[in-house]
Amino acid sequence: MTKLSFGSHPYLLGFDELERLVERTAKAGNDGYPPYNIEQSGENAFRITLAVAGFGENDLSITVEDRQLVVRGKQTDDSDERIFLHRGIAARQFQKSFVLAEGVDVAGATMENGLLHVDLKRAVPETVVQEIKITKG
Repeated sequence: MTKLSFGSHPYLLGFDELERLVERTAKAGNDGYPPYNIEQSGENAFRITLAVAGFGENDLSITVEDRQLVVRGKQTDDSDERIFLHRGIAARQFQKSFVLAEGVDVAGATMENGLLHVDLKRAVPETVVQEIKITKG
């Protein structure tokens, strides 16, 4: 029995990239840290907010790699210099990935009160009507 994949359906020509996108998203396997929200901030705008308490701007990096927004955090561990009686706040690193649709770009990022806001905007495509001329074969 042959497996019929999403991208090989006869009515979905050229959508094989969509199948790869779904597979890549499923493999991301992000854990729950840091917690985040995704909200629509305008008709063609979105905002991802990550709770990154304890991280400074220099501890965070934001990149877009192959249509994938990647937020990384790495704190410097200075535990050798301090003596903890109780350690409940771990200095842990993280990587959080979000797959961006075609035409969605990062507009900017801000940090306030331990929250990292990454603003996204979607370019509105122009409607293109193309007339195809029929010629004799």
